[in-house]
Amino acid sequence: MKTNITLIILALATLFSCNTTTEPITNPNDYNAYLEASDKEALELALNDKNFWEQKLSDHPDQFPYASKLGASYSHLFAQTGKIDYLISSETYLRQVVEATNYKDPGALKSLAANYISQHKFKEALELLSKAELIGDTLEGTQKMLFDVYLELGNYELAKMYLDTFKNFSDFDYLIRLSKWSDHQGNLDAAIKYMEQAMVIAESSNLPAIKKWAYTNIADFYGHAGLINKSYQHYLKALALDPHDAYAKKGIAWIAYSYEKNPEEALRILNKVTENYQAPDYYLLKAEIADYMGDTALKNTQLALYKTAVEDAAYGAMYNKYNVLLYTDEEQAIDQALAIARIEVEHRPTPESYDLLAWALFKNGNTNAALIIVNDHIINKTFEPAILYHVAEIYKATGNYAAVKPLKKELLGSLYELGPTMNQNIQQL
Repeated sequence: MKTNITLIILALATLFSCNTTTEPITNPNDYNAYLEASDKEALELALNDKNFWEQKLSDHPDQFPYASKLGASYSHLFAQTGKIDYLISSETYLRQVVEATNYKDPGALKSLAANYISQHKFKEALELLSKAELIGDTLEGTQKMLFDVYLELGNYELAKMYLDTFKNFSDFDYLIRLSKWSDHQGNLDAAIKYMEQAMVIAESSNLPAIKKWAYTNIADFYGHAGLINKSYQHYLKALALDPHDAYAKKGIAWIAYSYEKNPEEALRILNKVTENYQAPDYYLLKAEIADYMGDTALKNTQLALYKTAVEDAAYGAMYNKYNVLLYTDEEQAIDQALAIARIEVEHRPTPESYDLLAWALFKNGNTNAALIIVNDHIINKTFEPAILYHVAEIYKATGNYAAVKPLKKELLGSLYELGPTMNQNIQQL
């Protein structure tokens, strides 16, 4: 009798848990004004700034500081609009400054390196930063950027070495990098702790750009930790500083879609964003949401928009990761996916790049080669849920069910980060 009562209680608990719905966190009243905010005035100011320095440089072509200002102006326009042509124009003028100063101005070298980092030209950025390091002026700033680049290139020993050279728990730049390093090691609690400390410094500095950066980054970390309300509140804080911040709006759209299972609201937000902000990955996100809704026509439309956008050679390697995952998902261009993945591994031998190669090999039927890459270059070297899902699928295909079990449990706990379309795939592991 005791056993029967226990079973009844468990059954009722299961029934109750299956019928509970997630309490909404987002409220359109909180952010509608930001969605409707016209960016016409801000864009006009940015374009006027660009035109001003363009005229200055035209009148005095030998004055390289004007080229530097113009490069910065184009970079600002790229941040506002997502238009790749602006980033490439910025590179053109920043390169002029580097050449005019004969590669001997650390500031010019670092500005161009920052542009290259945005373009995922990490090796080119490293070359410039190495020159700046030898010159020695403003050395700490150079060392901070060297940490960034070495982390991107997968040279973790050198990244850690540089991180230790500018250790200072009162320094915003150190704390945000320590947070990034902690996240890389899979220590999300430490990543949040250090980013929160950096946020306090940003708020005391009262510099809007730094505060906004801190808010969006801590919002991401809170989301990864399942602290969805805190994530939402910090995206709102970022929008209060900059109503045109596309990234913060995208973060809120993700909460509406992945946590609240409200794809219609997520699409409404993203559609407003993409009226003025043009970055190809927004099309992919809309395609994913359409897939979740079962709207095949919308999904195909958004995928077509993405593919058209990334045909622009100006994007270079910026969307290699997305392209590999898309090509392997569609299973129509596996050879192309393999070729891109191999390029990524050659340029950036990180666990993330090796994951792309392992996944492309696996989808191409070369499971044993994929497994070797997983064991040699991925497992225990990254903790990204999307990568762990690939690892679990490869382990399952090779019959290593004991290794799949803990991964499945971890992935089920990461469904918010992975998105609801992944639920069925994970359940079937």
